[in-house]
Amino acid sequence: MVSSNLKNFGWRGRWIAWRNGVLASPRFQRFAVRFPLTRPIARRRARGLFDLVAGFTYSQILAACIETGLLDLLADGPLDTATIADRINLPNDGAERLLRGAAALDLVEPIGAAWALGQAGAALRGNRGIAEMVAHHHLLYADLADPVALLMRGGGGGELSRHWYYAEDSGRGDGDAVAAYSTLMASSQPLVAAQAIDAYAFQRHRKLLDIGGGEGVFLSTVAARVPALELGLFDLPAVGARAEARFAAAGLNVAVFGGDFLTDPLPTGFDLISLIRVLHDHDDVPAMALLRAIHAALPPGGVLFIAEPMAQTPGAEPAGDAYFGFYLLAMGSGRPRSADEIHTMLRAAGFATSRSLATAMPLTTSAIIATR
Repeated sequence: MVSSNLKNFGWRGRWIAWRNGVLASPRFQRFAVRFPLTRPIARRRARGLFDLVAGFTYSQILAACIETGLLDLLADGPLDTATIADRINLPNDGAERLLRGAAALDLVEPIGAAWALGQAGAALRGNRGIAEMVAHHHLLYADLADPVALLMRGGGGGELSRHWYYAEDSGRGDGDAVAAYSTLMASSQPLVAAQAIDAYAFQRHRKLLDIGGGEGVFLSTVAARVPALELGLFDLPAVGARAEARFAAAGLNVAVFGGDFLTDPLPTGFDLISLIRVLHDHDDVPAMALLRAIHAALPPGGVLFIAEPMAQTPGAEPAGDAYFGFYLLAMGSGRPRSADEIHTMLRAAGFATSRSLATAMPLTTSAIIATR
């Protein structure tokens, strides 16, 4: 039925129908694994398919490495299994099983009778934000235990939406309510901040307002790169209080404005406004309202800078509509958008021009600027 339907979509539909028929054929699969020229391709395809099936198990092995502190333990040097088991509070057999699974994923590697940190494990330790994401993924996995039910109810209503306080609660929240997600955002922000600043010449501007800036990690990074730039942050009052504490500890002079950017007036007088991983957190109607409010708050010639993971990014497609698509669904607010969709929204909001900027790691950060 699928093949006959596809034939109605012209030459590409006919090609896909033929290709899928060939790939699904047991006879072709047997041929592909035996013929020398197709055998490497068949093996790669089989590995990719198996990784897709086994991905949850892989992620849970990673979660166990984070939860037990295994990667941090091995950062100080190789240890034998018995010592590791004692330090991470697992029985010897359990530690051995975890170490072998982690080694298969390059998180650790064996050195004789001992175990050392693997290349992937070392890279993970270099980005603490990833470890923080993994540590809270049990909330996401609880919501994805029945993905069809999540899709049927339209998202939200689960563990992850309770973690991201603002996703389904219109209240402003107190310090305790915002602490968990503010901490997670702060820990995962440095890599995004560095890429964002590398993508655009912030020194062209006089005053920057970061909307939804959380605890101020992005602005702290900007201050280190462009010390002459006057800085402002706008976020919920309880979040802003956390940012003020961070700025004070760092000796930074940043104007902090407390409010809800979806309902309260935005501060004016800034020639540059930034949205760092904010737009994709919101559904289309509030996202458009925010863009229009920013357009109104900027002076003529003022610039909006957007940085976040985007859908349909070449080479990073699974991060967009797969990971963030379902993450934001479980969160109960927002969706990943392609750069083209964002450009269309910016035009509708009244911006004269917009263009995409190159970033070092599009998997985690794409960037767009729009001029009023």
